[in-house]
Amino acid sequence: MASRRDFLRGVIAGGAAVSTGAATLSAQARETRARPPEAMGLLYDATLCVGCKACVAACKESNNNPPEFSTVDHLWDTPLDTSGYTFNIIKMYRNGTMDAKDQEVNGFAFMKTSCMHCGDPSCVSACPVSAMTKDPETGIVGYNPDKCIGCRYCVAACPFGIPKYQYDSPTGRIGKCELCRHRHKDGRYSACAEVCPTGATLFGRTEDLLAEAKRRLAHKPGQMMKIPRGRLRHGQEKLLAGKDDGRGAKMRMGWRDEPDQTYEAPAGRYLQHVYGEKEYGGTQVLKLSAVNFQKVGMPDLPPDAAAALSETIQHTLYGNLVMPFAVLGAMTWVAKRNVKPDDETGGKEE
Repeated sequence: MASRRDFLRGVIAGGAAVSTGAATLSAQARETRARPPEAMGLLYDATLCVGCKACVAACKESNNNPPEFSTVDHLWDTPLDTSGYTFNIIKMYRNGTMDAKDQEVNGFAFMKTSCMHCGDPSCVSACPVSAMTKDPETGIVGYNPDKCIGCRYCVAACPFGIPKYQYDSPTGRIGKCELCRHRHKDGRYSACAEVCPTGATLFGRTEDLLAEAKRRLAHKPGQMMKIPRGRLRHGQEKLLAGKDDGRGAKMRMGWRDEPDQTYEAPAGRYLQHVYGEKEYGGTQVLKLSAVNFQKVGMPDLPPDAAAALSETIQHTLYGNLVMPFAVLGAMTWVAKRNVKPDDETGGKEE
């Protein structure tokens, strides 16, 4: 029978044989992925929002979600935050006497909360079964309940706190905005943008929306400017800026035709910053505000997404699991080698 020293030598040798392999499995942090060129998204302009919550109601109707009550009378839908059944919400910033809208001191402001559709989403990176996916063309972050195992890694990974788990559901689904992608086949875009009466929420290509946002920031406070409503047509941002290149009247293929709903309104006192342009590697939902974004509930995020880091951690952990399994295998092999069959020992104990 082999000695204890031989046993330990076998275990150490087995561990050393895989330690190098485990180290090579440690993932290298990759670069943050950019938004797809044809990515679709939303532009939310808080200075245009009147807090009517038509977008919240339209989202509920479009996704067949039940109402949520925060009042004792249960007369109407009154969610206080996003949830597994409320995919977007309008929140209110309040300060002091609340004398004026879009004023940081003694004022108030609105802010829309929904999925930002990150260019490099952490929820997609964290999902172990690919229930969360990012469309390579539209960039929409979608969810497949048939693949979901209810681990809620996406809930923990999202820096915006968006994916929410339906704890009261027997199937345990995740609820989040998917930009009404189920409506796209019928040529209809996001319901929240479709019903917004002031154009505070605007749907379109993210690159076009970014150009539109910067066009608004170039205006002086109070200066009259054109405000599109519903969907921003491809090239329309140049037309609104007085640079008609002949594309403004063209429709993006597949979208239903609709009348031009552009109107004129005075420019707000914008912060000279488009939230989502660079935050977290860039998002497909962009935001404008007159009040500090952190004060209206948007997190202060670095320019690089954490998806690369989370993948590094996951792959390193999974890769290093090879080590304990290899050690266990080596121990099993040594133990099996040291055990003699009964016919060799004559059925007697040694």
